[in-house]
Amino acid sequence: MDTPYLEIDLAKLFSNTQELVKMFGARNIDITGITKVALGEPRVANCLVSAGLTSLGDSRIANIKRMRQAGVKATFVLIRTPSMTEVNDVVKYADVSFNTEVSIISELSKAAIKQNKVHDIVLMVELGDLREGILQKNLDATIDQIVKLKGVNLKGLGANLACFSGVKPSKKNMDQLSLLAETYEKKYQIKFDIISGGNSANFDWFFANEDLGRINDVRLGESIFIGRETLTREHIEGLHLDAITLVAEVIESKTKPSFPEGEVGQDAFGNTTIFVDKGDMLRTILSVGKQDVHVPGLTPFIDVDIIGSSSDHLILDATRSPLQVGDDVRFSLDYAALLSCMTSPFVAKSYVENGIT
Repeated sequence: MDTPYLEIDLAKLFSNTQELVKMFGARNIDITGITKVALGEPRVANCLVSAGLTSLGDSRIANIKRMRQAGVKATFVLIRTPSMTEVNDVVKYADVSFNTEVSIISELSKAAIKQNKVHDIVLMVELGDLREGILQKNLDATIDQIVKLKGVNLKGLGANLACFSGVKPSKKNMDQLSLLAETYEKKYQIKFDIISGGNSANFDWFFANEDLGRINDVRLGESIFIGRETLTREHIEGLHLDAITLVAEVIESKTKPSFPEGEVGQDAFGNTTIFVDKGDMLRTILSVGKQDVHVPGLTPFIDVDIIGSSSDHLILDATRSPLQVGDDVRFSLDYAALLSCMTSPFVAKSYVENGIT
């Protein structure tokens, strides 16, 4: 297969998903599997569904459309606030959308009426991370406007933490989300079916607290694909860390000095690198670079050091593990590296099931 490529082991993704379904199911928490890192790939989506998920979420309506048209059977949730230009497709392809703006919800209402549908919405509440969310002091007025609209159904409340500012899920902010749900259910005589407490960063909170309040949904992407929670990137016991790996090919391997010759200025990306003279080393170049992958998120499977990268080259110190031209080198990826590789058209994707490509 052409290199570089991602090797995506569907059996390991199935195992990770199934294990998480068991873990969270024991706490009466539903999982919405987040497919954005897989670009809505139907083979991946069907794998997650077969492992026990009934709800799939994505931030891109194009990915949801892709899964829907491929015949994936799930409840589809758009987890990013729709743009005005997307409302017709959102109503057409998504069952639920997360929202923060009344003006957009009003347009969803109009689109739903035209399509003879009722579109479910979840209002995202600001709990301190300062990405998307309605300020708590404005939530009452927002709900008051929404419940008067036809074509939309207020399905629940949600919150997002640890994605932008890194604010941790805590008993305080999670209890506040439950309190808001109960307050406005009582005031408006409505029932919220979904109280979505967060993402893979909530993993420790879910299992460290006896009382989860009204929280009944969690949105998981990194835990499924990488096998880690996202506050400390600790391995979740029982999950595979290598469900997806990057394979890149050696295109040059030569003994060269470790210290450049000549006056050093900025590199192609505006950085000035500080070099240490370690003498001669086996400098090995792989056919992958910054255009393909978030290089800091790579961890090689063998005993080599990543020296650096340019847009199309990844340079290793392979002195301890000599490599030859044509050799393949495997890497594990963090979420940022996986996202960049999946998005790059220059990184092929190889799907493996039961050890067969």
